[in-house]
Amino acid sequence: MVLDLFNREVIGWSLQAHMTTDLVLNALTMATFRRKPATGVLFHSDRGSQYASYAFRQRLAAEGMVQSMSRKGNCWDNAPTESFFNSLKNEPVHGTRYATRETAKADVFQYIAVFYNRSRRHSTLGYRSPAQFMQGWLAGQDAQKMAA
Repeated sequence: MVLDLFNREVIGWSLQAHMTTDLVLNALTMATFRRKPATGVLFHSDRGSQYASYAFRQRLAAEGMVQSMSRKGNCWDNAPTESFFNSLKNEPVHGTRYATRETAKADVFQYIAVFYNRSRRHSTLGYRSPAQFMQGWLAGQDAQKMAA
């Protein structure tokens, strides 16, 4: 999962049976396609082996991103991501037993794309959803351009 810290929007995700480099590469592909980040964007993660892999580090470099990793054993360095996973586990999927992986993927997609990004309010965003926060920010940018 790739989280944009500016507006707390989940911009890339992937679900697979195992934690592999391909899992995080797929999430990164989605995120870079959706945001087209400028050179020098910081990509922060924990110290998982998939993030430390040669393939992932090479991909970040190819995208012009700078890698940042949490300090060893310090979950607070990655608090926004941990908070998202807490919400994911406790809001839609807690106690749910899925018949198939496809059903689970569909439920997670629904949670992220429809609820979390568009409707779920965040205190850090003035109790607005990621989409509402971004719309407000973009409107402010447009207003500044028109005033200039």
